[in-house]
Amino acid sequence: MSHASRSVIPLLVVAACTTEPPTSQTFRPAVSRDIAPAASRTVVMSGLDAPRGLAWGPEGALYVAEAGSNVATGPCVAGGRGSNCYSGTGAVTRLWHGRQERIASGLPSGYNATTADIGGPHDISFVGRGNAQVSIGWGGPPASRAAFGEIGAAFGTLIAVTPSGNWRVEADIAAFEGENNPAGGILESNPYGILAEPDARYVTDAGGNSLLRVRPNGDVSLVATFAAIPVPRGPFNPPFAQSDPVPTEVTRGPDGALYVSTLTGAPFLPGAAAIYRVVPGQAPQMYVGGLTQIVDFDWAADGSLYVVQYASAPFLGGPGSVIRISPNGNRSTITADLFHPTAVLAGPDGAIYVSNKGSQPSVGEVLRIVP
Repeated sequence: MSHASRSVIPLLVVAACTTEPPTSQTFRPAVSRDIAPAASRTVVMSGLDAPRGLAWGPEGALYVAEAGSNVATGPCVAGGRGSNCYSGTGAVTRLWHGRQERIASGLPSGYNATTADIGGPHDISFVGRGNAQVSIGWGGPPASRAAFGEIGAAFGTLIAVTPSGNWRVEADIAAFEGENNPAGGILESNPYGILAEPDARYVTDAGGNSLLRVRPNGDVSLVATFAAIPVPRGPFNPPFAQSDPVPTEVTRGPDGALYVSTLTGAPFLPGAAAIYRVVPGQAPQMYVGGLTQIVDFDWAADGSLYVVQYASAPFLGGPGSVIRISPNGNRSTITADLFHPTAVLAGPDGAIYVSNKGSQPSVGEVLRIVP
């Protein structure tokens, strides 16, 4: 039984503290890793509003989803910590031939002045030219969206954004959580990662602790749920006996399977996060563990796995980092001085691209890093 409401960080809702017995999932401590040679770093996009997911467009341009700004333009709904106010400042920005351009604006987003939390477009993925799929976060009970009136129905959804900047709701992810609650526990939904493929879209619900499949007609079905993570006895247990997994990104691996990362919930212990291999119809299997607060990951052409860690200490403290896991399993730190990084994308040029300052309005950036 939950004894505290779920806390919120600027990018997604994290798990409730619980006092239930730990699951059988093994806690894996942080793994020591080498420091890679100094990487070159260049800012290629700047002035962004809480930048999150990155994607290559079909024409080769770089796209970033912006969660929004700290401006409230609409109604507010009282919550456990302050009020969540409609902002409508979510956006999608493109970098093409050296030119940065916001190609869609006014997307659903919200701002909480008490916590300084911004939630809106979290991730972006493409299916062919002119068909961008964007996840819109929510971070609360599905039913509470109604307090916003008509505009509330756009939160907790998967939307399609056209080249003209227009958008439409493709699927109601939060409604699926509200009707089914597949992972159990309290009802809460926060669509985060998105993988768009011709015959389906895969969405991680960070609030619902699940991976979902969306058919082209908008029907939503369950692929997998993720088990709670035991908190070892020590400074945080009690009061935390376990934390939620909080799934973040979903991708296809080199072997064709689905892979899903976890942020983990409070107390956000270093070494508790993992990436899971997911085969529909089977329980997720840990692929790599001993990581911390993962928000995104991507494979490079050489088989290396790049992992973004949002922060480095319990309760989201310390700097963020990018870790490289080589095909033989060796780990090295590419950079360890980031501030709330939120996405990584391998480039055809051998560089990686990283969203940084992902919790901040107006000063967010995308970095090009040559490992």
